[in-house]
Amino acid sequence: MSIVIGTVIGSGVFLVPSTMIRSTGSVPRLFLIWVIAGLLSLFGALTYAELAAAMPEAGGEYVYLRAAYSPFWGFLYGWAQFWVGKSGSIATLAAGFYVYLTAFIPVLSTPVWVLPWHIGPGGSLLEIHYGQLVAIALIVSLCAVNYVGVRSGGNLQVFITAVKMLLIAGIIIAGLVAGLAFGRGNPAHFGASLSTKTGIAGFFVAMVSALWAYDGWNNVSMVSSEIREPQRNLPRALILGTAAVIVTYLLVNFAYFYVLSPAQVASSHRVAADMMASVYGRAAASAVTVAVIISILAAINGSILSGARIPYAMARDRLFFAYASSVHPRFQTPGNAMILLCGWACILVLSGWYDDLYNFVIFGEWILYLLTAVSVFVLRRKDPDLPRPYRVLGYPLVPVLFSASALLLLSYTFYNRPRESLMGLSLMGLGVPFYFHWRFKKGVERR
Repeated sequence: MSIVIGTVIGSGVFLVPSTMIRSTGSVPRLFLIWVIAGLLSLFGALTYAELAAAMPEAGGEYVYLRAAYSPFWGFLYGWAQFWVGKSGSIATLAAGFYVYLTAFIPVLSTPVWVLPWHIGPGGSLLEIHYGQLVAIALIVSLCAVNYVGVRSGGNLQVFITAVKMLLIAGIIIAGLVAGLAFGRGNPAHFGASLSTKTGIAGFFVAMVSALWAYDGWNNVSMVSSEIREPQRNLPRALILGTAAVIVTYLLVNFAYFYVLSPAQVASSHRVAADMMASVYGRAAASAVTVAVIISILAAINGSILSGARIPYAMARDRLFFAYASSVHPRFQTPGNAMILLCGWACILVLSGWYDDLYNFVIFGEWILYLLTAVSVFVLRRKDPDLPRPYRVLGYPLVPVLFSASALLLLSYTFYNRPRESLMGLSLMGLGVPFYFHWRFKKGVERR
């Protein structure tokens, strides 16, 4: 559960409400979107729970796509996750960590080197800041914790997630106390609207923002082989963890709009900090910054803990660099795969390209999420005798609704961001020659 909650709740709930209220123009519609997006994510968790319980192996979607369709589709997922999805997520979160840390240590935004190479984002000069070095040190430190054992990485994840949830609970309680005890709350905000007319396009913009804020609930399935009693604990972690995130998001937004008006939320770049500052002063806003930093820390650790199992699973099937296939004889972790993933994430931190790369791969990833959900139907037909300790609650409606939402999201993304969508598919396509190289090499070795 701590992997699910810790990975999902990063910085999104502190940032996207302003985008969502501008897009919907209505507080009731905003809450409706949070509920709908949360239910769709829960439907995804219910769907994945059947696959995770039936195939409790390291690798998550890589394993399910391989079993339902062919090794090729599993490889495409793993390829995109290693080079951009997981590594880009780790790099983006680490960069966010140091950006928030600059509120206390401003020197982190100072360049250490400005290299005479126009290879930064948008062709800019490549700048290396102190903050980027801090971000790299953070990635290396968390990699070391997870390298020495899944228990150490898991215990750290539980601890950080517990602290994070306590801090978020403090934000919720502070907002409610401000309204009830100090008279700073206004229940009329919950029925208020902005003057802007957003229509159906605004609804979809807000829905995309909410779904991105919920993204990451599937990460626990990647460490299936290292969970005790996975047939029982994986479905519970997926379902209870996702449900806890839904409740948390609704309560946090309730606190925001109890204290701030829709117009104030719409104009805010840091909603939680502005809510606390409006009632308790700037010191309270600093406390929110600490909560965001710890929240990001948990998301990075969860991403490293889960993400390293993907290249390991691929290499074990001889569809990736052989170096990544080994398990440490003492620590029993995929240490080499972890080093490769974190090393590449550090390079992305230095490059400054992580945000652009992550945007490019989102479209291709959701195609594979859709195929993973559909694989529940494929495997029930293809392998009816496969032991299924858990079966999707509400089958077939639940996986159908999740698949339909994924298809809708893909259609919207392609219509509004065709360039990024096509570039994401191109990045995935770069892996095809490598797939056939490894497949041919594997066939030669067998002969």
